[in-house]
Amino acid sequence: MSTLTISVAEQFSPAPAGRFLDDGPYPGAAFRDNLLLPAIRTSEKVIVDMEGTELAGSSFLEEAFGGLVRAGFSEEILRKKLELKSPRSSDPIRIWRYIHDAALRCERVH
Repeated sequence: MSTLTISVAEQFSPAPAGRFLDDGPYPGAAFRDNLLLPAIRTSEKVIVDMEGTELAGSSFLEEAFGGLVRAGFSEEILRKKLELKSPRSSDPIRIWRYIHDAALRCERVH
């Protein structure tokens, strides 16, 4: 089984922020499009490691992870493919909530 780990702090930014590309240098759209989507498309399992990052805002997390649903992935598939690691227990809870909410809006809940 192919597993890929993405270290947000090392491979993207220790201070990810914003939703859209014009929100700054490290927004959720850039993280999703440049790192997360390619990893999910080519790996069986993707570990997203938030160690070393500042607390990411809701706009970053919703766009990066909720955006996966809008890109065509169901919540069910994401639950199988994604593993979330963070020193903050709230990060995975928030991320899965954004994924679930996006799935409800896109009718991609199974």
